Amino acid sequence: MNLREIVVRPIRSFEEQRYQELMREHHYLGWLPKIGETLWYVAGWREEWVALLSYSASALKCAARDCWIGWDFRHQYGRLKLVVNNSRFLIVPHWHVPNLGSRVLSLCQRRLCRDWQEMFGHPVVLLETFVDPQRFQGTVYKAANWVYVGNTKGFRRTRLGYSATPQSPKMVFVKPLQADARLVLSSTTLAPPYRIGDSKIMLTADQMQSLPSFFSDIPDPRRCQGRRHRLSNVLAIAAGAILCGMRGYRAISDWANSLGPKARERFNCRREGGRYIVPSEYIIRDVLIRVEPTHLDRALRRWNEVYAGQDESLAIDGKTMCNAIDAQGHQTHVMSVIGHQSKICYTQKKWGLCP
Repeated sequence: MNLREIVVRPIRSFEEQRYQELMREHHYLGWLPKIGETLWYVAGWREEWVALLSYSASALKCAARDCWIGWDFRHQYGRLKLVVNNSRFLIVPHWHVPNLGSRVLSLCQRRLCRDWQEMFGHPVVLLETFVDPQRFQGTVYKAANWVYVGNTKGFRRTRLGYSATPQSPKMVFVKPLQADARLVLSSTTLAPPYRIGDSKIMLTADQMQSLPSFFSDIPDPRRCQGRRHRLSNVLAIAAGAILCGMRGYRAISDWANSLGPKARERFNCRREGGRYIVPSEYIIRDVLIRVEPTHLDRALRRWNEVYAGQDESLAIDGKTMCNAIDAQGHQTHVMSVIGHQSKICYTQKKWGLCP
């Protein structure tokens, strides 16, 4: 076989069933469905399929990778889409020839950035993969100049969060797709090509536990009868959802429902029948409409003082709310102070002016 004749291309829609069958039959982990941003590739030699690859969303948490990148925890969640996971790599049986694996990886890396940009509308700067040392030693990745950065702790995700005990740790390999990949991912601010969506963070366990305390002194505007959730817990969950990038009552409610038992316990949620219950969309909406905005602003500024990173400069931005008219018929104006580096809103002021 002449390795120069190898061609790597994305799987076409009518080829997906064959791709899945080969993965299911020959890969020890089986095949993965297309969830979120995923690309499948085939490496061919003279119309024969010799290797299959899958690239999908990066791991939410990986201490070895995160330490190698050196990014700040509060930036990490909003930048995970710049990292892509090589979730499957299969060399089809009877095609195990020297240097084939590293050649296929190299060809795929050359076109992945372009394909990802065209398909999902944003760039990627780093690849990652996990290798089971009980089966492999990562030789093909080493030959393709991937960097071994350490092992995972062995915990795996389950429906209830993470497994209670570590199992088989995996070797972690990364491959920068550009020379300054680490600098881009760990920088205080992202250049425009790498900004994806709104600024958001990933909450730590300590932040989840402390959030309710910042709202504990806010007067509850609801009647005492029928209160199922403490005001501080409802506001803490709403604030946590918004900090993680959620926008709108439905998105906040969906984020709350997706919280695992450990996260719900950290938010000090109501416990019923051995389960922690989160507030419904109606309760979240009702509380946010009724609570005094100045009290919320004061509580959030206290949270910023404790957890926000240091900003070298601030930006002042003003907006006129076109459809927000007060009782006197004046349009509402909002002035905000935003940190350049953290993208955190330190304070807002709302007032009405005559047209």
